[in-house]
Amino acid sequence: MNAAREVEVVVIGAGQAGLSAAYHLRRSGYEPDRDFAVLDHSPGPGGAWQFRWPSLTFGKVHGMHALPGMELTDADPARPSAEVVREYFDRYERAFGLRVRRPVDVRAVREGAGGRLLVETPDGTWATRALINATGTWDRPFWPRYPGQETFGGRQLHTAQYAGPEEFAGLRVVVVGGGASGTQHLLELAPYAAATTWVTRRPPVFREGPFDQEAGRAAVALVEERVRQGLPPRSVVSVTGLPLNDAIRRGLADGVLDRRPMFDRITPDGVEWRDGRKAAADVILWATGFRAALDHLAPLGLREPGGGIRLEGTRAVADPRVHLLGYGPSASTIGANRAGRAAVRDIRRLLDGEPVAA
Repeated sequence: MNAAREVEVVVIGAGQAGLSAAYHLRRSGYEPDRDFAVLDHSPGPGGAWQFRWPSLTFGKVHGMHALPGMELTDADPARPSAEVVREYFDRYERAFGLRVRRPVDVRAVREGAGGRLLVETPDGTWATRALINATGTWDRPFWPRYPGQETFGGRQLHTAQYAGPEEFAGLRVVVVGGGASGTQHLLELAPYAAATTWVTRRPPVFREGPFDQEAGRAAVALVEERVRQGLPPRSVVSVTGLPLNDAIRRGLADGVLDRRPMFDRITPDGVEWRDGRKAAADVILWATGFRAALDHLAPLGLREPGGGIRLEGTRAVADPRVHLLGYGPSASTIGANRAGRAAVRDIRRLLDGEPVAA
């Protein structure tokens, strides 16, 4: 078996957070392939954006922040966001010579010799002094379990499998989930479907007015506190609410966004509530979010009893060599950019033998 290739830093994932980290590593004097390696399991540039459904045009995307060092300009709002972001990320990787290796599937990260971490892939092993994990959530769609789910005679799919509204023409669709994806699906499906039913665990909160810096800091602080306690991070929408734009207002006015509480069981032909109410369905669309894709880090034993990984900034408290980007407070695109800069600054201190801030 070939010897492990030694580098100073391995970055896992080449979405927004991973590319931000790679950019800051390059700016700090680290050379791709010599000092650091970026490993990405996707077939091409674009991170999770490349898998978004075609009807999610760039004009419908809120909060897409430019990568550091290169603005995203003149993007056609009518083009699919998957195409816009894929091309932008591709230009970015080439402009800064980041040399992303793909497709590379990281299977495990475990303790190695001499204080290094071993990053194991089918293409060989990397021995690194520090690790930036930026694997996001797209690969771990969350499917809740409800009584009777296995008896449903129609189709069940998750947001990760959603390809657009046309395939639901003439069908009765139950959409589960109170986040941005759930509302977008409903607004798209309504003109095609025979009927739609929206169910959520909690009443949705719609946010009026601009989301200013103060509100943003408050939202990040709430997510950050959970991560600091070693608890799994909550979704961004759970602390920020849904922006009340014109499309949402129309959906509320015409009844498409008439929310019902979560059903109690699934039947062969639909869903039903404890009080006897029923909704017939041909399709259940689970817009129930994603969980952090961190199984490859399990050998390091980073998880706390509460189920999350406790961080100070982006650094894992249990192992100062490991930084998590796009996790918890850095899950937004602007948060990922800031986290990339902070992680690289911290890693430079570690590799230079300087004290790492508590």
